[in-house]
Amino acid sequence: MALQFDHFVHLTPDPTKAAEAFQKLGLHAVQGGRHENLGTYNTLSYFDLSYVELIGIFDEALVKEAGSVKYSLRDTFIENNLQSGPQRIALRSDNLQELAEHFKAQGLEVNGPTDFSRTRPDGTLVTWKLLFAGKPDESLHLPFFIEWDEKDHERREDLTERGVIAPHELGDIQVDGAAFAVRNVEETAALWSELLQLEKGASYIDEEWNSKVQRLSLQGGDIVLYEPLGEGVVADVLKAGGERLFALQFKGATQKVEEITNALYRFV
Repeated sequence: MALQFDHFVHLTPDPTKAAEAFQKLGLHAVQGGRHENLGTYNTLSYFDLSYVELIGIFDEALVKEAGSVKYSLRDTFIENNLQSGPQRIALRSDNLQELAEHFKAQGLEVNGPTDFSRTRPDGTLVTWKLLFAGKPDESLHLPFFIEWDEKDHERREDLTERGVIAPHELGDIQVDGAAFAVRNVEETAALWSELLQLEKGASYIDEEWNSKVQRLSLQGGDIVLYEPLGEGVVADVLKAGGERLFALQFKGATQKVEEITNALYRFV
């Protein structure tokens, strides 16, 4: 049940403007399409097969209807009162049915796998399956899980031909990891490494963000857990909204942090 990083979901009032902000940073970003039955649309920025989904709402009623599916992405949107910012990450699997059985055996509630699609600007259809899992008392949502109907090499070739995957003006930029603010990094790392069958990576102190850090290793971008040691960015995130996803980290450029509609994009 090997998992890979797939994408970082950033809810924003205007995905086109958010994509323009990416382009100003020297990051390639393109129009995505519409999720006709879910009430959302997106723009995208790819780093090989790992990507940022800048997602907006065109029909709030459809979003709220889709949000009735427990632990789903739209459920998170509703829980967050449709506020802009990072929402969830998706991890990629080539066998969601097997993953669903694994989660059930771990005592999790499971929804899916379920078929989804969106229409590209050229009218073609992109299809995939999603799986959602969790527990009612969890303070930090697990990632959700995606299985594309095309194989990775087929998607890479197709997205490159379409100009969706393309060089970034800023350089050879790759996703380093998705940053989560947590209250106890050891407990969260132990739980998620067991549930997701991930190996623990580096553990260190991040002085800039005044935090203790534990990485969980994933191809395409790690899960990076931050526990504050005192005042600072991570402590502020916890105070404002509790345990949650709050940033995406890149490697391959000069160190800096940029904020785009309540999401931090950090170049490390």
